[in-house]
Amino acid sequence: METINENMIKQLYKLMEEEVDEQQKNTFKNMHQGYPLETIKRFLQARDGNVTKAYKMKPIVPTELYRAVRDSQLMGMSGYSKQGFPVIAVGVGLSTYDKASVQHYVQSHIQMNEYRDRVILPSGMNKFGRYIGSCIKILDMTGLKLSALNQIKLLTVISSIDDLNYPEKTETYYIVNAPYIFSACWKVVKPLLQERTRKKVQVLHGFGTSDLLKIMDYNSLPHFCKKEGSGSSRYGADNCFAFDHAFHQQLYEYIKRQAVLTNSSIKEGSVKVEFPEPDPDDKKIAKVIESEFQRIGHQTRFSQVNIS
Repeated sequence: METINENMIKQLYKLMEEEVDEQQKNTFKNMHQGYPLETIKRFLQARDGNVTKAYKMKPIVPTELYRAVRDSQLMGMSGYSKQGFPVIAVGVGLSTYDKASVQHYVQSHIQMNEYRDRVILPSGMNKFGRYIGSCIKILDMTGLKLSALNQIKLLTVISSIDDLNYPEKTETYYIVNAPYIFSACWKVVKPLLQERTRKKVQVLHGFGTSDLLKIMDYNSLPHFCKKEGSGSSRYGADNCFAFDHAFHQQLYEYIKRQAVLTNSSIKEGSVKVEFPEPDPDDKKIAKVIESEFQRIGHQTRFSQVNIS
């Protein structure tokens, strides 16, 4: 990976100052939240120090995204790591992606990204007294089924949006409660990923509790990493996915305040998000995942026929 130096940062900053219009400059201010150089560095890291490629990533973030209603995905915040990174929990296996359109899930994803960048990360900086520009994500694979094949399009769209507009915002992805179907796919997908991405993904054994406790306190563990809650519906008040959880209540109140400031009503589907063209590498990875899912599905059906 190319080391990002001061000269690269100055070159890209100069381009951003001279060649973008006022609307794009305002969008960039909205994005960097008072840390322009750190933000530019993230974009350079995402393109291995190539100033031209980083400049082409000029962010175009919807200005009225706060009209979206609540978060559709199983996602929440459970606390902070010992290094100060916010811990974001994602219920990949339990997400009901078939219950809403790709458009709604994408706008929901952007909403969460913006809330993270405008509220969660600044709160972390105030709490720990230093710059914090990324988070830790813990992905729960409990319940992952072959039907996840229908989510491939959503995966590629979200990956493209994150890569272009929110690069280098995740410090590490921790995968927990991974079933065979994920492990099989991970084996074939891992070699296709860039080294930068591979280093960020850690597949933990079972709940991942013992490994995660090395970097965070027990209270910051998501509910599905605590043995008494993982894999069941008995989460209680500790369920960071529940809409009545403090995180989601704060999120929704913030959205309502933003809607008032922008003089807009909160109603589902009122945000139009233009989907970027997926990166060729993302398309290739999606194809590999799809093929692997189909192979596993064929084996499963064949085994069932033999057993009967």
